[in-house]
Amino acid sequence: MMRTIRHYCSHLLIRILTLLVVTAAMFTGCDTGEKSSKDIKIAVLTYDEYDTYVDSMTKYMTKWCRQKENEDGIRITLDIVGAKKSQLTQNDQARKYIAAGYDILCVNLVDRTDATLIIDKAMASDTPVIFFNREPVEEDLSRWDKIYYVGAHARQSGEMQAKIIIDALTDRETFSKIDVNKNGTIQYVILEGEAGHQDDIVRTNVCTKELLNAGFSLEKLGDEYANWDRDQARTKMRELIDRYPIQIEMVIANNDDMALGAIDALEDANYPLDPFVVGINGTEDALEAIRTMKLDGSVYNDSRGQGEVIMEMAYALAQNRPFPDTVKLTFDKYVYTPYSIITYDNVQEYLK
Repeated sequence: MMRTIRHYCSHLLIRILTLLVVTAAMFTGCDTGEKSSKDIKIAVLTYDEYDTYVDSMTKYMTKWCRQKENEDGIRITLDIVGAKKSQLTQNDQARKYIAAGYDILCVNLVDRTDATLIIDKAMASDTPVIFFNREPVEEDLSRWDKIYYVGAHARQSGEMQAKIIIDALTDRETFSKIDVNKNGTIQYVILEGEAGHQDDIVRTNVCTKELLNAGFSLEKLGDEYANWDRDQARTKMRELIDRYPIQIEMVIANNDDMALGAIDALEDANYPLDPFVVGINGTEDALEAIRTMKLDGSVYNDSRGQGEVIMEMAYALAQNRPFPDTVKLTFDKYVYTPYSIITYDNVQEYLK
């Protein structure tokens, strides 16, 4: 009899424990509006793996993810791929990562006017998208509430580049050094990024307009597209040197790589003048060139700040959580980081 009672009690206890385990599992699996902690998969699609500034951003993204893994104990898969400047390639990459179940896409568009396919696929699979560095048109960004953009105001970079030049030309001694032929007019050339690129257009127009509004006499000798690339800029600058062997007093470049390419060409040619050269982005090589007085100035584009905020947003979106307070949204869509001016006087702050 006692053996039967013990057997019954043991059987009852097992049933109770089983019921408790099942109940706990049910509550754990309930949809509470937030995903439980899990592995996170983030895909970063860049327009070109050889772009110096974008490469700097992705390095900060990688560093942020490794640190976050250690802090939270959640595995983060971060895939970074370049599209070799082909929108078709980038579209295929987006399809691949969406099909593989990645939680979020971070996209540096090849063609800022051609985001349709990526957005369509993302919306169909409920995969949030953070565009960065190359801002899509407003109509595309407004299509869905899970599309965001992280970057900086191109206009501000043009204004600050102009201020570097204006400050130099306002100083009588510096103006005299730049105006080698002493005719009171600064002869300059421009190296532009790529045809039709929004930042290229804005930076060029704003910078030159600010210079004219400041009352300086300027003469544009020529401009060339160098596609943000140092080697292409070197080649284009050689062509300009051949055309203007003793006239170029200033070089305005839409980014640092092109500014450095221009300096390479000037050194290769043993150019008789010492043109005033300015860029934009504040890359490591540019900072060193400013320190050694080869480059006269740049406008710092915060690659670290942008890379980290993109990952903060991606991490939150992947877990269906609100953004942290460090993410400052404008119009619920945009995060803009400020530019700042770099010259020889303050370059050590950025080198640190």
